[in-house]
Amino acid sequence: MNYKSYIFWLFFRILLIVGAILGLLYTIYSDKNSLIILSGIALLYLLFSTYSFVKRRFVAMDDFFEAVKYRDFSRWFPEDRGPKDIRFLYTGFNEINRTIKEINSQNEAQYVYLQKILEMVDIGIIAYNLESGDVLWSNDSFGETLDMPSFKNIRFVENRKPELFITIFETYHREPNSISIALQNESIKILISDTVFQVKEDAFKLIVIQNIDDTLNKNESESWKKLLSVMTHEIMNSIAPISSLADTLQNNLQLAIAHPNETRLDLEDINAGVKTIKNRSDGLLKFAKTYRSLSKVTHLNLQRVKIGDLFNNIQLLMEPSIKAKAIAISFEIIPPKLELDIDTHLIEQVLINLILNAVDACKMAKHPEIKVVASQTPNRDVVIKVMDNGSGIPKAILENIFVPFFTSKTTGSGIGLSLCKQIMLLHKGRIIVKSVEGEGSVFSLVF
Repeated sequence: MNYKSYIFWLFFRILLIVGAILGLLYTIYSDKNSLIILSGIALLYLLFSTYSFVKRRFVAMDDFFEAVKYRDFSRWFPEDRGPKDIRFLYTGFNEINRTIKEINSQNEAQYVYLQKILEMVDIGIIAYNLESGDVLWSNDSFGETLDMPSFKNIRFVENRKPELFITIFETYHREPNSISIALQNESIKILISDTVFQVKEDAFKLIVIQNIDDTLNKNESESWKKLLSVMTHEIMNSIAPISSLADTLQNNLQLAIAHPNETRLDLEDINAGVKTIKNRSDGLLKFAKTYRSLSKVTHLNLQRVKIGDLFNNIQLLMEPSIKAKAIAISFEIIPPKLELDIDTHLIEQVLINLILNAVDACKMAKHPEIKVVASQTPNRDVVIKVMDNGSGIPKAILENIFVPFFTSKTTGSGIGLSLCKQIMLLHKGRIIVKSVEGEGSVFSLVF
């Protein structure tokens, strides 16, 4: 091994130094002045040479440790010049640098890989220092879910949205918890969980949030498709016995017409059969009317429409009957030239449904009033609001009003608001409701 050669030469130099010292002592004792000078010079040379021999290794190691201290693993030590033992040392240092650079490169690749994965997921993730509030890492989904720009310290959220800050950052959610948070124009449901972890002496908090409104909407859309499939099946099952009974009655009548003397008609049986067909047909007709509106909403006929024209059509249609009930109604557009890419007939159906609901809600108000307002938000969303000062919606049923067939009215079918939501989902929009019992409601169509 190379260090054995180093030790050999080091001991050899030490032996020479000892020999030089003994020679110097002998010349001093013998009082030979000329030899004293030569022995002294030889000793000094050996001492300096040995010092330089040892120093070279320590200087090389000091350079290497300095590079390690400042994480400078790009430095390259010359392996092709200098003493053999130093070249061997430099070869070892270069090998260590290569290994560390490979490890760092692998770690960096894994970090970038993990970072890209976390950036692509639609789940918001943030980690921050519990004491200072400095953000260690956060992905784009976190800011998008909370409708916040990128920030380096969580105090930014505290200054802008104190209530949201308390809900997200100050409250602990050890188990995944579904909560509602209020943003600028809406209230959304999120699934949130967090954990605290320690890195050396610093404590960090990791928060994970997911907007479950979008997931619920997707599931609801799939449920609609399945529901329509089931209803079609049920209609066919209802038609089959009607058709069979009608065939039987027709055959009996044909026999009676063809052979009046041989075949005798039982009028009571015919009456009972016709009555059964009529009752079942009435039920089926009612059933078909209920679901006909649902089955039509499968595709859109999009066109560029001025909201002013849309409101004019609604106003001409609805205003006379509404004013006859002593209810004030007004339409407003801010700015006046707003346009939308929509299926006009379907959105008209949504607005008519919402206005009629508002009329029902305003019946008992002292000064009933309905306002329909279109505006554009700072992030370029177009919002149409239908507002009333009616009775409002009880908090207990507010979350269920968009569920198909749920209704609080004695004469309602429970598909009106469900249909409105389905139409908005087809437009890649959403419908939001805010209501205070006894004060009124606001339904917002967000495009």
